[in-house]
Amino acid sequence: MSEFGALSLVPPLLAIVLAIWTRRPILSLFLGIWSGGVIVTGGIGIDQTFDWIVEAIIADDGFHVQILLFTLLLGSGVALIWRLGGAVAVRDWATTRLQTQRTVGLATWILGILMFFDDYANTAIVGSTMREISDEMRISREKLSYIVDSTAAPVATLVISSWVAFQLSLISSAYSDLGVSEEAPTAFQTFVQSIPYNVYALLAILMVGIVVYTRRDYGEMLDAEHRSWRHGEVNRAGAQPLQKVQADLGEPVDDRPMLRTFFAPILVLIAVTLSSAAWTGYVAWVDQQLEAGATASLSAAAAEDGLATVLVDVVGLGDFAVALIWGSFAMVATGMAVGLVYDLVDVDEAVETVLDGFGIMLTAVTVLVLAWTISTVAETLGTGEYVAGAAEGVVSPAILPVIVLFVATFIAFTMGSSWATMGIVTPISISVAYELTGGFEVMPVIVGAVFSGAIAGDHTSPISDTTVLSSTFTGADLIDHVRTQIYYAGTVLVVVVVCYLLYGYLGVPPSVYLPLGAVLLVGLVYGLSELDAARKGISPIASAVEPEVDRDEEAEAGAHGAE
Repeated sequence: MSEFGALSLVPPLLAIVLAIWTRRPILSLFLGIWSGGVIVTGGIGIDQTFDWIVEAIIADDGFHVQILLFTLLLGSGVALIWRLGGAVAVRDWATTRLQTQRTVGLATWILGILMFFDDYANTAIVGSTMREISDEMRISREKLSYIVDSTAAPVATLVISSWVAFQLSLISSAYSDLGVSEEAPTAFQTFVQSIPYNVYALLAILMVGIVVYTRRDYGEMLDAEHRSWRHGEVNRAGAQPLQKVQADLGEPVDDRPMLRTFFAPILVLIAVTLSSAAWTGYVAWVDQQLEAGATASLSAAAAEDGLATVLVDVVGLGDFAVALIWGSFAMVATGMAVGLVYDLVDVDEAVETVLDGFGIMLTAVTVLVLAWTISTVAETLGTGEYVAGAAEGVVSPAILPVIVLFVATFIAFTMGSSWATMGIVTPISISVAYELTGGFEVMPVIVGAVFSGAIAGDHTSPISDTTVLSSTFTGADLIDHVRTQIYYAGTVLVVVVVCYLLYGYLGVPPSVYLPLGAVLLVGLVYGLSELDAARKGISPIASAVEPEVDRDEEAEAGAHGAE
């Protein structure tokens, strides 16, 4: 239990409440961090508090610095693609093929599912790719951010990715800490079996598809969609997008739009990132095998332990942060090379665009640093341990998945980090489950509940790094994104609770409760959209009404709304 008790909740909750209320995330985060410094130092002096805050900001093992470098390079890559006319080329190509909001939304959703290997790269690629054509179709930036954000992390937690590697390490460590590694199933077996119980991730992905296909909205998203469709304002008047490409970079080269200026840098990013992750993982795996005196042959290890297990081990040892840096650097180099080869820019213009790309990411980088710092504050104060400890003594086996879900959701909401939440809750929940049941049958359920809660809390928190990046690369206002997405995340969370209760009290298996959950989601989307639209006196489908701006003026209106 945290030595600071309930005070450990003050900094993150203060930052979150202020961010949503004032719509000023940077100021809100700083005030939350400052309150944490006052609590830790006991308010003995401004100098001591400030010194502690500085230490909290720089307290890192290097991972955050690597992600910041990746983010800045990615900003340069996006800037080059824009400057070379890549976004214009994609817009022109897509406009002839994706001619409705539904097809654009579905294309964004599918692309998000395909970019499964890393949530950061997912948000960057999908957000940057679909922003222009989304504006053409008058899809609000809030809606685009929702599609991107609610696909990225859920997909990354289900298939081979940096997320899965981290999750496997947590399960393995938890079994080792319990002293049951010999009798327990492998971490890989537990993870695979947990997938049907990672209900939030599965249903969040499905929810995006339902909302996009039906075009029905409710809550603040319904207002945003009506504003965008009827008036051509893809962002709210007075919104403060974390990235404004056109305003910051100027007009792109549009006399020779070529798809290669868009796809070449992105394909290089993906290829270099994946190959680098695989290579660093393989090198680390070979070193590990040699240290253990085992064979360093992949084929021999696969024959002994199974190909899937060996591949997961290799992926788990890969350095994804370094791989992302290499990939983003290669993306920038490719963009510069394409621009020079096709005489779209000269060397000075290319270098200037790279530097401008750093500039468009400065706000996002600032918010990321502050979000990570508030997470460090919460970790220092023991926020996660306090919440987990408070719930630990009030559980029963039937209700345990729901308790774990809510604890993980609240911790992720207050800390703004899925990974930090999983790191805190996984060992505690596995230990409690083992003490309550004396076996391992319930472990996949508990692991699935931890992952579900971590992502759910992440989706509703304005201090989450993935939420920040989703807003950044779609050009949305961070708080507007949070305020609109929270309705949909909350809907999915309610259905997840129903599924867990069916499992816990009636023994309903995933093969039954998952289809039931899908049906319930469809019913809730239709019902809530009708109720909210009737209350507001508008249509539940924004595009069903006549726009107030001519379609010929749509591109100009969309660009104006983005600025």
